[in-house]
Amino acid sequence: MTIRLYDTSARQIRDFSPLVPGCVSIYLCGATVQAAPHIGHIRSGLNFDIMRRWFAYRGYDVTFVRNVTDIDDKIIKKAAEQNRPWWAIGYENERAFNAGYDALGCLPPTVEPRATGHVPEMIEMMRGLIERGHAYAADGNVYFDVRSYADYLRLSNQELENLLQPSGEGETGKRDPRDFAMWKAAKEGEPSWETPWGRGRPGWHLECSAMAHKYLGTAFDIHGGGLDLIFPHHENEIAQARAFGDDFAAYWVHNAWVTMSGEKMSKSLGNSVLVSEMVKEWRPIVLRYYLGTPHYRSMIEYSPEALREAESAFARIEGFVQRVVEKAGPVEPATEVPPAFAEAMDDDFGVPQALAVVHTTVRQGNAALTADDKEGAVARLAEVRAMLGVLGLDPLDERWSGGDRGDDLHGVVDSLVRMVLEQRQAARARKDYATADALRDQLQQSGLAIEDTPSGPRWSLS
Repeated sequence: MTIRLYDTSARQIRDFSPLVPGCVSIYLCGATVQAAPHIGHIRSGLNFDIMRRWFAYRGYDVTFVRNVTDIDDKIIKKAAEQNRPWWAIGYENERAFNAGYDALGCLPPTVEPRATGHVPEMIEMMRGLIERGHAYAADGNVYFDVRSYADYLRLSNQELENLLQPSGEGETGKRDPRDFAMWKAAKEGEPSWETPWGRGRPGWHLECSAMAHKYLGTAFDIHGGGLDLIFPHHENEIAQARAFGDDFAAYWVHNAWVTMSGEKMSKSLGNSVLVSEMVKEWRPIVLRYYLGTPHYRSMIEYSPEALREAESAFARIEGFVQRVVEKAGPVEPATEVPPAFAEAMDDDFGVPQALAVVHTTVRQGNAALTADDKEGAVARLAEVRAMLGVLGLDPLDERWSGGDRGDDLHGVVDSLVRMVLEQRQAARARKDYATADALRDQLQQSGLAIEDTPSGPRWSLS
């Protein structure tokens, strides 16, 4: 068994070989908390949640670090626009992100450090880079000298001579316009921290290099994030960390975007779909299916129609699960997933191919039910539960099947629907088919699908 994954830095799929046998260390660039998350933000968390689950299934001890950027230009701008403290903006949206991750079934990270909690580590890294000749202070700012690091831009495969480095307001004193800010001099009314080079605040890139160093050491296995982070963020992280003396990440893994009308989902484009609103319209497990089952390196073009297709596909899986449980009672997941599923997941986390195995197994299970092969149906459900468990999509898992208000309401609705179904059955028994059909139509108009089975009528959301 060898897991293979696409390494952005190598531009090819590579066999995964952990630095420490039996262990996997992952650093994922998490939220910049200037606003509440849309589904494009949460997709990254979902993709890496599935990767983490697969590593754990394969027996690895996983350390998963996902940071929070709680200070940057965007947060400060939002605070000024709303006349609120910058930390209030950050904390409010950090909670919104965590609520989104939780709603869609993501496991909590091993540690979730905030940038503002690691200023001492950033100062230490800047001091080391200045001493090694890779950074310099100017006008209260601290810049990284990109010409001092020979491998700069290898990740993004650019030429230094053609580079246009993004710069922010107040970044004065640069020796070269392509140098990037690790520390920004204090401005009136903005948050700042004391350093040997004057008061100021972190640059975006420095925080991740410093936090990865603190929690994962000088070398770790996988660094992840969205495609849009390759440059400048990840490129600058590498430069800082390796110039400081760290080996840093052995593999670079990037997920693709959620797009609308062909454009990356973005608040600045006004085309975002907030998670908090989506979960009011769609069941969270369906959203997870929709966002988590395409390949992590494939773009997802958002549309309500695509979500309805995902809902229908997942309903076929749920229907099979429900029918077997009704016939045979509770069924525990199998101890191992089918070989074809494992082969797909080992090959760069091929969730679409793995999901095809799930649907094939569901069809086999349905055929067993039709043939009254109870043993075969139970065996297929055990396999389906094992596979769905790895994907975080098992409808019988406690995460989805019990304990919250939605389940309480499901029970209430179930009781009310069954009362109507009993009335319908009574009407059919006395051959009052007009009333029976009217009751069925009324339920269907309410968004319910009614299926007549040998064991009696069964309802589900249509």
